[in-house]
Amino acid sequence: METMMTTPRTIRMHENDNVAIVVNAGGLPAGTVFPDGLTLTTRVPEGHKVALCDIAQGAPIVRYDVTIGHALQPIACGTWVEESLVGMPAARALDDLPKPVRGRAPLPPLEGYTFEGFRNPDGSVGTRNILAISETVQCVSGVVAFAVERIKQELLPNYPHVDDVVAIEHTYGCGVAIDAPGAEIPIRTLRNIATNPNFGGRVMLVSLGCEKLQPARMFPQGSIQIQNGQQPDTVCLQDAAHVGFGDMIASIMRTAETHLAALNLRRRETVPAAELVVGVQCGGSDAFSGVTANPAVGFASDLLVRAGAAVMFSEVTEVRDGIAQLTARAADDDVAQAMIREMAWYDEYLRRGGVDRSANTTPGNKKGGLANITEKAMGSIIKSGTAPIAGVLAPGDKLRQKGLIYAATPASDFICGTLQLAAGMNMHVFTTGRGTPYGLAAVPVVKVATRDDLARRWHDLMDINAGRIATGDATIADVGWELFHFLLDVASGRKKTWAEHWRLHNALTLFNPAPVT
Repeated sequence: METMMTTPRTIRMHENDNVAIVVNAGGLPAGTVFPDGLTLTTRVPEGHKVALCDIAQGAPIVRYDVTIGHALQPIACGTWVEESLVGMPAARALDDLPKPVRGRAPLPPLEGYTFEGFRNPDGSVGTRNILAISETVQCVSGVVAFAVERIKQELLPNYPHVDDVVAIEHTYGCGVAIDAPGAEIPIRTLRNIATNPNFGGRVMLVSLGCEKLQPARMFPQGSIQIQNGQQPDTVCLQDAAHVGFGDMIASIMRTAETHLAALNLRRRETVPAAELVVGVQCGGSDAFSGVTANPAVGFASDLLVRAGAAVMFSEVTEVRDGIAQLTARAADDDVAQAMIREMAWYDEYLRRGGVDRSANTTPGNKKGGLANITEKAMGSIIKSGTAPIAGVLAPGDKLRQKGLIYAATPASDFICGTLQLAAGMNMHVFTTGRGTPYGLAAVPVVKVATRDDLARRWHDLMDINAGRIATGDATIADVGWELFHFLLDVASGRKKTWAEHWRLHNALTLFNPAPVT
């Protein structure tokens, strides 16, 4: 395959690294000579590592100035450092970790940036004006989906200031051990999703009637602050007043129209960028993720924090190997201990399942040049930027502060996105190297490509091309600022993401560590 670059090029992340990744599209053949004199003794695919010196058996393989593994056999200079040659290091113990760095100067404030958003009764701000129909149990999903299509066809055109109608569909609510340890996670996740800022502070709920997750359990009195202080507007399908399927649909539509009328009165207003709540995530990662897209997202994350906004980074197994870096960045000892507590909980969760953190890495990650979870984690953490970590959220919790927040979630794209939605994000940034058409109905998802090739091939799915960093056509700061401004435009409704344009919406996926009965 012909390369897209005429000059052979590698990227070395730190001067102490003894490997670098090949940048050229399609990879490079044996015999390739680099400008610095390095000569390939084997073919090296794009994004994969080449040894910059002879590495003895058992010696550390270093990338990001971190030992990402140990050589399982001698590796000659100029050789492709294949996954099979890299022994994964043991996980860092959760004791004797670095303490938070004291006296660190805060990032300088960034003032004057605004967007046009929908202000809610609880003070939060939405980037979209959406009617969300929550569900207590999966049994009602088919009925609600039918009703939503009718609402979109027959009612929504009459309310032009409402952007969409979405069903909060899930596979929970009955057939589960609802009183078991861990069951509180999916319940509070559903409760908090219902009050996402993009839903205008109005909660509409459809219940079956006989399920374990009764409306009063999903929304205990006083558990949420919603429009006019009322409890959720609930339609129960088993209500004796419903005679047949048609009555159920009519009841849902009547209730929905009341909410549509109220939402239609809302208008965008100018609000500071501090009202953004941005969730950042990566999926279909490759070796370029930690070189291009994630560093650019990290730069934008710092800009957002400087502007007073909230930014959430997540994915426990994808930061677990960098826990020493994270505790050092904690705002204080309490934040550091909260991070350690979440890591320890997840370690035990994986142990009960008979796996460890190595189960994270996918075939696509490896094909894209990532040898193991340690290497993947180093590239993942970079999207959190450099700001102090101001707080920690347990799975399903609601965000109640600004700054950089660690939201503990599984690394699964769909579970992570669902939990960040529950935390209150109103914008989502998703980086990918292998490519994924991921999207969410409830919040705009900005897709950032790690490579030029992906951005070209998926030109109508990727919103930002960070691959220009690898080719030298843009800097991390260039792409970071581009992403920052694009977020403000999308938040204001001036632009749409490709996922919104095509209406590409993945299903929400709850994290339920409790047993299923």
